[in-house]
Amino acid sequence: MELLTMTNKLLAACDEAATRFYDMRERDIDPNFFDEVKPYADEIRTLLETWQQLAYEWIAINQPKYMHKQQIDHARDAMEQFVVQSFYKATSKKRLIQSIESTKYTLGTLKRYVEEGGTHV
Repeated sequence: MELLTMTNKLLAACDEAATRFYDMRERDIDPNFFDEVKPYADEIRTLLETWQQLAYEWIAINQPKYMHKQQIDHARDAMEQFVVQSFYKATSKKRLIQSIESTKYTLGTLKRYVEEGGTHV
């Protein structure tokens, strides 16, 4: 299923963001915005737009009890932000990690519901 594939890609991107953040801090470098940050952020944004629409459709059809459009919106907004922030060593570690974990929770919950076939109605 396409929604499941995209959710897995976004979960991997969350882990990559955390790894990248620690790597940038350790190497003490600043990335080139137009060569590194923007292309990657645009790729993730495109993936998030499609994922959001598919998630909305899935929620409308399956009506899971503990998954709502607002959670999808929050996950998308947070991920768009922390993907960019993960490139910069000056980013608040606590806030970044909390945003990543929150997004991973939403993605993981949606993934579990989709895998179970919408049985949590």
